[in-house]
Amino acid sequence: MSEIEMSRRGVLAGGAATAALVAAPNVQAQPAKTAAPATMPVSLTVNGKRRDLTLDTRTTLLDALREHVKLTGTKKGCDHGQCGACTVLVNGTRINSCLSLAVQHQGNAITTIEGLGTPDKLHPMQAAFVKHDGYQCGYCTPGQICSAVAVLAEIKAGVPSHVQADLIAKPPATNIEMRERMSGNICRCGAYSNIAEAMADVAGSKA
Repeated sequence: MSEIEMSRRGVLAGGAATAALVAAPNVQAQPAKTAAPATMPVSLTVNGKRRDLTLDTRTTLLDALREHVKLTGTKKGCDHGQCGACTVLVNGTRINSCLSLAVQHQGNAITTIEGLGTPDKLHPMQAAFVKHDGYQCGYCTPGQICSAVAVLAEIKAGVPSHVQADLIAKPPATNIEMRERMSGNICRCGAYSNIAEAMADVAGSKA
C-alpha cells in the first residue's frame, strides 16, 4: 500500500516540477531579432525613362516593374520561368523577368508591353495580334507580344534555333521556325495559330 502511495506522491511531485519548468521564463527560446533585409540602389531605364529605385536585393525584375514602377502590363504567371507571361526586353533581348533579380540590371534598358506602343499608336505586332485575334483571355498576351517582337529580331540577326538543319545559314521566318522560337510562351486559351499568323503578317511586311 505504501509503495502505491509513494508512487502517487512521486507522480504528483514530478507533475508539479514539470509545471514549474514550463512556467519559468526560457531565455533561450526567445526569438532573436532579425536584421532588416539588405537593400541596394538600382537605376533602370524603363521604356525610355530613367527609374531610380531602392530595392530589397531579393526583388525580381518582374516585381520591381509591377510593384515599384507600377507597370502591371507584364504579368506574373507561374513565377518559375515556365510560362513566358512575364517576358520583357532587356537591351533588346527577351528574358523571363521572374527569373532575374532587379539588381542584376543596373543601367539596363528595359522595354515592357507599355513601351512597345500606345492605344493611339500601336506597335505593328500589337496591331497584328488585334487583326488576327491572337489573344483570348489576354493574360499571356503582353509576354507573347514582347517575345514575338524579339523572335523576329533574332531571325533577322541570324540567331539559330533548334529546328534549323543548317545552324550557319540565315534562319527563315517560317511557321515552324517561329513556333519553335515561341515555345517558351504558353497560351492556356490555345490561340497559337492566330499568334503565328500575326507574326507571319509582321514578318512579311518587313521582308
